[in-house]
Amino acid sequence: MLLKARHIASVLILTLITCSLSGQRQKPKNESWYDDKPLHFGFSIGTNLMDFNITPNVSGNSSADSLYPEVTILNPGINIQIVTDFKPGKYFDIRFLPGVSFGQRNIRYYRIISFPGEAVTYNERQRLESSFLEFPLLLKYKGDRLNNVRPYVIGGINYRYDLAGKKEYDDEKPVYLRLKRSDLYYEAGAGLDFYLPYFKLSVEIKMSTGLRDIIVKDPPPTHPEYLNAIEKMRSQIWVIAFHFE
Repeated sequence: MLLKARHIASVLILTLITCSLSGQRQKPKNESWYDDKPLHFGFSIGTNLMDFNITPNVSGNSSADSLYPEVTILNPGINIQIVTDFKPGKYFDIRFLPGVSFGQRNIRYYRIISFPGEAVTYNERQRLESSFLEFPLLLKYKGDRLNNVRPYVIGGINYRYDLAGKKEYDDEKPVYLRLKRSDLYYEAGAGLDFYLPYFKLSVEIKMSTGLRDIIVKDPPPTHPEYLNAIEKMRSQIWVIAFHFE
């Protein structure tokens, strides 16, 4: 339900932006010498919401049956990237944006045990932090420029390596899940280029979805029920970025 709501919200926002642009009158255009160059650079800063697509374990295991994992609260993180933009054609750009991103995800576990006349709810949280090195390679398709605004869509792949991934469990911290360090993501999104007098500002929203099951299938010596409750888990990240070029 939460993912569907995000998809609907994204479509509505982009539709409203498109409608507002269509009603603009012709205005003087700011010079865009950077768009005429085959190669230009910039930097990007943004915020992210890291999430998991979790498939609960519904096998016959009693510990798995008693716990249900779910990401209920999304915490904002930060993205910092360097922009390298190559222009092979009028409407297409190839973009490479190496950088770093930081964030965390909280998995909450629920268990309802029925007794005569009452129900007991078990509520426990696992907080997983991530510090990614990321290397996105994206194709940007641009529409026609209207005054000093130009819409675009973007898509491609992103290789991420999690520096915060643990090789071993830490006895001093109550975290009983471990994540694989590397993953390949596919990304898709849309944005607007704003042509300002001295630079171009791009506002972009995109969804990034991991391709592999990133949970490490190695239960801890204590509390193996947290891992046993999960059959597979894939990463999903929402990003709002501001590019300065």
